[in-house]
Amino acid sequence: MTARKGTRKGAATRLRIVEAAAAEIRERGTNVTTLDDVCRRSDTGKGQMFHYFPEGREQLLLAVAEHEAERVFDDQEPYLSELTSRAAWEAWRDLVVGLYRDQGLHCPLGVLIADVGRYSPAAQAVSAHLIRRWQECVRAGIEATQAAGEANPSLDPDRTAAAVIAAVQGGVTVLLSTGSAEHLEAGLNLCLDHLLS
Repeated sequence: MTARKGTRKGAATRLRIVEAAAAEIRERGTNVTTLDDVCRRSDTGKGQMFHYFPEGREQLLLAVAEHEAERVFDDQEPYLSELTSRAAWEAWRDLVVGLYRDQGLHCPLGVLIADVGRYSPAAQAVSAHLIRRWQECVRAGIEATQAAGEANPSLDPDRTAAAVIAAVQGGVTVLLSTGSAEHLEAGLNLCLDHLLS
């Protein structure tokens, strides 16, 4: 069930609930986070919670997954849409590494990879859609860079894009386990060396 249509104030209240739930999940995990925690953090009551999420926890988790998936894209712009040269790829890599290093355990991608998707089939579908959409953006960048003569023309754009996304996801997973962005940076550097050789 999608969000109920309503006033601007209602939309702001719903967003506040979703952002509070996302923050609680980032800090404490899906299993530990309760609706009471979300109400307290968002300064809303149970009545408001069930007004916007009448199906309860599962619907709220789906909204969190959608919110965090959009954050993953928003955080990478405008670089993700402008991957057309070596300089653009390097700027995007620097942004991604710096962003996830700074966000650490509280990154939106971590919520999708390591938490919400495991507990909600609908949220897992959101994560799968995110990966497909992200891979399409990276593939378009690879094709544009190949057309500009700055990327290896023999590479398959789909397979290379899949490897780039895997490098980011794998690096973020290691970051969540160790607190270090070293593997994320190494994985992206290797992908870019291969792409831009």
